[in-house]
Amino acid sequence: MKFNKDTTLDIFLNILFERYRDKVPAVNQITNALTERGVVNSQQEIINDHIAFRTLGVPHLGINSFEKIFLYHGYQKRDNYFFEGKKLNAYWYAPPSAEYPRIFMSELTVDKLSENAQNIIKKYTQHITADPVDSLDLDNGQQIGEFLHQSLWQVPTKEEYLALLEENEYAAWVIYNRYYLNHYTISVHALKEGYNTLEDFNSFIESLGIRLNDEGGKIKVSKDGLLRQSSSVAEMHEAVFAGGETLSIASSYVEFAERLVLPEFRHLTAEEIMTQHRREGFETSNADKIFESTYTSQTQS
Repeated sequence: MKFNKDTTLDIFLNILFERYRDKVPAVNQITNALTERGVVNSQQEIINDHIAFRTLGVPHLGINSFEKIFLYHGYQKRDNYFFEGKKLNAYWYAPPSAEYPRIFMSELTVDKLSENAQNIIKKYTQHITADPVDSLDLDNGQQIGEFLHQSLWQVPTKEEYLALLEENEYAAWVIYNRYYLNHYTISVHALKEGYNTLEDFNSFIESLGIRLNDEGGKIKVSKDGLLRQSSSVAEMHEAVFAGGETLSIASSYVEFAERLVLPEFRHLTAEEIMTQHRREGFETSNADKIFESTYTSQTQS
C-alpha cells in the first residue's frame, strides 16, 4: 500500500501506513520476503484489501465522528455488523475508486460494560465536549494524518489498563492505542500462483517465523465460502503508562484476505476478473475471530 498521487486522501493514508509500518516489523518482513522471491517488486504492488480502525462509543467520538473523514473523501457506508459477545458495532466503507482500500470501522458499545469499566473510560474521555473531527480541515492531508496519531486523552494508568483488559480486551487496546491503525490487509488472490491462496500464503508466512491467529482455525471462512481470511498475531511493544510503569502489550498486526470469484462470474478468464467479480463486504463470524489477533489468548499462547 503506497499512493503516489498528491490528493488529500493519498497524503493521510500514506502517513497512516508509514507510521504503522514503522511499529509493526512483520509488514516489512513480509514485503521484503515477497520482493526477494520475485512475487512483487515493491510494497506499492501489494494490493491492500482493507484497513481497520477501533473506536470508543462515547459522546463526540466513535463511528459517527471518525467516519466523517472518510465519507468526506468519497467513501460510501455499507453493511452494519454486531458482535454481541465482544460488545462491538461495526461498518465497512467502500472506497471512492478501486485503488484505495476498503475501511472497516468498529466501535465499542461502552454502555454495555460494567460500571467500573465505564467509569474508567469516562475518566479519560469526559473532557472531550465537541467532536474533534469538526475542527479539522478535511482538505488538509497532513493535518488529518497528524490527528490520527495525536493523543485525544491522557495515557492511562497500568492499573486501569489491566482492569479494562480483564473485562474487555478491545477496550484496553483502544484506551492505550487510540486511533492507531489496527491492521492493513494483503489481497492474497492478487498475488502470483503459489502465493494466491491462503493455504500457500499462510505456509509462506509461517516460514518467516510469523505466528498466525489460530482462533477458529488459521483460515476463517465465510458461510458462502467466498471470503477467506487469516492474520498474524499482534506485535507486542513496551508500553509506558501514567507514572512511568511499563508493560508489554499488543500493538497491531497484518491480515491476509482471499476473495473468491462469485458463482455467476466463474466463466471469466483470469485476465477478465476484476474487483467487482469477487466476493465483496465482510463476514461477522470471520471478523469476530480476527479481532482476537490482539487478545491475550493469542499473544500469550
